[in-house]
Amino acid sequence: MLRYLLTSLLLCCCLFAGAQIRLPAVIADNMVLQQNDSVMLWGWAGPGEKIRVTTSWNGRVDSVVTTRDAKWQLKVKTPAAGGPYDITLRGNTTVKLQNVLIGEVWVCSGQSNMEWSANHGLKQMAAEMPICADANIRFFHVPKTTATYPQDDAKASWTACDSNNLKRFSAVAYFFGKKLRKDLNVPIGLINTSWGGTPAEVWTPAQEVTSQPALVEAAGKLTPSNGWPNQPGYTYNAMIAPFIQYSIAGAIWYQGESNAGTASTYDQLMRTMIGSWRKAWGREFPFYFVQIAPYNYGKETIKGALLREAQTVTSAYGHTGMIVITDLVNDTANIHPQNKQDVGIRLANWAMGDHYSKTGIAYKSPMYDKMEQRNGKIVVYFKNAENGLKVNGGKPTQFYIAGADKQFWPADVKIEGNTAIVSAKAVKQPEAVRFSFTNTGIGNVFSKEGLPVGPFRTDNWQEK
Repeated sequence: MLRYLLTSLLLCCCLFAGAQIRLPAVIADNMVLQQNDSVMLWGWAGPGEKIRVTTSWNGRVDSVVTTRDAKWQLKVKTPAAGGPYDITLRGNTTVKLQNVLIGEVWVCSGQSNMEWSANHGLKQMAAEMPICADANIRFFHVPKTTATYPQDDAKASWTACDSNNLKRFSAVAYFFGKKLRKDLNVPIGLINTSWGGTPAEVWTPAQEVTSQPALVEAAGKLTPSNGWPNQPGYTYNAMIAPFIQYSIAGAIWYQGESNAGTASTYDQLMRTMIGSWRKAWGREFPFYFVQIAPYNYGKETIKGALLREAQTVTSAYGHTGMIVITDLVNDTANIHPQNKQDVGIRLANWAMGDHYSKTGIAYKSPMYDKMEQRNGKIVVYFKNAENGLKVNGGKPTQFYIAGADKQFWPADVKIEGNTAIVSAKAVKQPEAVRFSFTNTGIGNVFSKEGLPVGPFRTDNWQEK
């Protein structure tokens, strides 16, 4: 009899423990929920258990019954930005989420230039430490993790921005969020999920890569390293998949250096990755990215220029935007430019102008539009330069011109409005112009608003 009672008691305890409401790490105290949206809350509890959810911003009670797989999910409507609020979940047990803010939520991802933080010795971040505290900016820092299959949770937590939590958080993401916080005057949630050295393949669902022969071939050329994974899908499964039900405003991305050796397929890869993320989230969210900076990859190739060219092509993909940062580099021997503040600000300006439809913001760099051969010269036309171009310091640099022999010569350049008139005495019948189309090219031509002209070439001649 005693054994029976003990067994029954143990069984009851196990059933009770198994019926506790459990939540993924991203649904927690201090989180930021996307404003004016139907956001998903989800978790686990006992099969058939009824979960009642009360949101303090409207006092509304919604309910859902847990499936036989012990899972539940429920959408709740969020108001305009504000807080802090509480969310109470009641089933066989009760969970109360506190200090919840409503605002704008962004995913911040990529490799080391997105990952780098104050802990990497960035002087700009050291200057931020005494002034950074803001309870309306919240961080969710995802640890480096891989998985063979998509995961439903990750070990992380929401924290408020202060000098302690900022130390290891992405500098680019922080400056991006700080600018949005100032311009929008709403709470900002930043999900930092980045890993230095990673190629874009690992951030893309494996089946999306393996179903395209060109991407399979390119993935096979990636150089293995002990510092980061290179298997398609591995970081997507562990560092993106756990959050695809979490409502976001959009994503920012800083990556590409690790794919410089396979630039010819990078546009295809990026469109695949962006499309797969949007499909997973079920929304066509904005995706803004950084064109990689000038860096000396070696004299035998111009793979850096070719990767930047591929990124320019990707920028034509729907609801994307690319910032140019050639002017934010002071050492082309360092693959990690120190100026992360202006990178974050330019990304934020793109979000403000494009996604939030704020006027009066110059956020698009002048980009090559078309060319015209005229009397032994080439006239290059630029878009995003309605107010004209300017030269910072002396004559325009980094322009080269070539004839049919494909031999490029330093060019003489005259800036007129939104055009550049390019010529060289050595080239009588010019065929093509290139600008900053090298690994380390840093030009000095800008829009009147101060944004650098994007690197380009007018030809499509075969390169290494």
